[in-house]
Amino acid sequence: MQKTTILLLLLALIFASCENDLEEIEKIIPKENTNKEIAKDVTLFYSDSAVVRVRIQGAEMIRHLDKSDPREEFTKGIKADFFGNRNKVNSVLTSKHATRYESKHQIVIRDSVVWESSSNEKLETEELIWDEKNERVFSNRYVRITNPDEIIYGYGFEANQEFTEWTINQIDGRIKLKN
Repeated sequence: MQKTTILLLLLALIFASCENDLEEIEKIIPKENTNKEIAKDVTLFYSDSAVVRVRIQGAEMIRHLDKSDPREEFTKGIKADFFGNRNKVNSVLTSKHATRYESKHQIVIRDSVVWESSSNEKLETEELIWDEKNERVFSNRYVRITNPDEIIYGYGFEANQEFTEWTINQIDGRIKLKN
């Protein structure tokens, strides 16, 4: 009986001494970071039928674990390589910031957005939205498209996700007409 009492007292002391100091924990993990996962030097691949279609690279990705608004945020810019036939890069997209909203199935690319194709076309804008569900890319902002023969300006842009078919709203600029 005495051994049991002593054992119970020792166990009570052990469990009583196992207390976490919240201030110490917050020094290690700040409270604002408890709903986030932070990854450095990230590379993501999007594939279709086991064929890589897009490679996205970023210096830092923050994954927000908020159940009402889960999202992945590239705060230090991205580079996205779009692959065509034979795993050849046919266009490159860069920007200083990008956010993928899981529930909306959208990626919002902002700040110095530049898309360049292998056929020397270049799109520049401040915001581009990729609607993953409808496989469309669009912007309601000012856009500039250049190629070796023309410069086109406008407000509003829409394209398929491969950028092979596109339209510009409120168009302006120098356009070469075919004879």
